[in-house]
Amino acid sequence: MPPAPPPNKTPTDRRAEWPLDPDIAYLNHGGYGVTPIPVLAAQEEWRQRIERNPTGFMARELPAALRQTAAEVAKAVGAAASDLVFVENATAGINAVLRSLRLGAGDEILVTSLAYPAVLKAARFVCEAAGASLVEVEIPLPVAAEETVTDAVASRLSRRTRLVIFDHIASASALVLPVAKLTALARQVGARVLIDGAHAPGQIPLDIAAIGAEYYVGNLHKWYFAPRGCGFLHAAPAAQEGLHPLAISHGLGGGIIAEFDWTGTRDFSHVLAAPAGIGFHASLGGAALMARNRGLARAAATLLAREWRSEMGGPSDAFAAMATVRLPLADEVSTARAVALCRFLAERHRIEVAINAVSGALWLRISAQAYNDLAEYERLAAIFAAPRNDLP
Repeated sequence: MPPAPPPNKTPTDRRAEWPLDPDIAYLNHGGYGVTPIPVLAAQEEWRQRIERNPTGFMARELPAALRQTAAEVAKAVGAAASDLVFVENATAGINAVLRSLRLGAGDEILVTSLAYPAVLKAARFVCEAAGASLVEVEIPLPVAAEETVTDAVASRLSRRTRLVIFDHIASASALVLPVAKLTALARQVGARVLIDGAHAPGQIPLDIAAIGAEYYVGNLHKWYFAPRGCGFLHAAPAAQEGLHPLAISHGLGGGIIAEFDWTGTRDFSHVLAAPAGIGFHASLGGAALMARNRGLARAAATLLAREWRSEMGGPSDAFAAMATVRLPLADEVSTARAVALCRFLAERHRIEVAINAVSGALWLRISAQAYNDLAEYERLAAIFAAPRNDLP
C-alpha cells in the first residue's frame, strides 16, 4: 500500500487547497502543474504591490526582489544564487543554451529518444543552421535497467560531441535518469552537458551542484507549485561566458544576471511568488511529501499493470511521482489515437492523464500528488480491465 498522505489531512482535505474541479480525477499534475490557492493569493499580492507604483517597483525594487527570490530557489535546488536566473519555462531555458552555442560543421549534439519533443526540435533546428549533426540515441520502452541508458549513450559519444542533453525525469516515459553518471560519461569526451529538469524540482530531492553539468534547466510551476511562467536556468561559472537570453536587452555583456533578470517589461509576479510555492511544498512535508507521492505513483502503476495484464515503462524504482504503464491496446498506435483516448477519458470518465505513442505502443502516464488517493487509479484501472467497443 502507498504511504499515508501528509500528516493531519486526507487527500480529500488537501484537494480543497487547490482550485481543482471536484468532479475530476486529476492524475496529470506533471502535465501543467496545479497552483495551490495560497500561492495564487501570494501572486496576487505581488501584482497589487507592482501596480501601486509600477515605475518605483520595476526601476528600484525589482532587482533586489529577483535576487532574493533566486537565493530562495537556489537553496531549494542545491545551487548558488549567483549562477541561477529565471526563464519562462524549461523549454525557454534550453533554447537559450542552444541558441548561444557556436557550432560548426562536424560538431554533434547528442540527445536520447526519451527527450521532450520540443527539445528534440530545438536541437535539430540549431544543428541544421550550423551544419552540425544531431545524434539521437534510441532507448526503447520498457527500459530494463539503468545500464540500458548509460550503455546506449556511451556507445554514441565521440570527440565530435559538443553538447549532450539529458532528461532528469523524462516526460513521456516518466523515468528518472542517472544524470550524474551520464554527465561523467560526457566529460570523458570533453562534451558539455545540459540537463532538462522540467519535472525534477519538487518531485525528487535535487542537488544541482553535485550533478556537475554545465547547464541545468527546471520548471517551478509543476512540482514546486509556483504559478505558470516560472522556470530557471542554472549555469556553472565556467559555462556562463557567451550565454545569452533569447531576448537581448540592456544587460548585454554584463553577465548572466544582468542579461536574464531584465529582458523587457513583463509580469514578474509568477517568479516572485515562487518562494510561496516552495513554502507550500514544505508545509506538506517537503521530503516526506516527495516520498509519499513516489510511493503512491509506484503503487498505482503496479495496480494498473496487474489489472491490465500489462507492464510498466521500467523498473518500479526508476519512477518518482510519475509512472508509465502500457495500455492494453494494440489496434492503432499513433499520436492522434493518444490524443483521442485522453479526450475520451476526460469527457466520458472525468479522468485527466497523459498518453503517448512511444516504442510502438501507447503508454499511459500517471502523476501522484497530495490531493490524489489510490481509489482514483482504481477507477482508471476498471476502464481498460476488459475489452470494450466504445473506445475512439
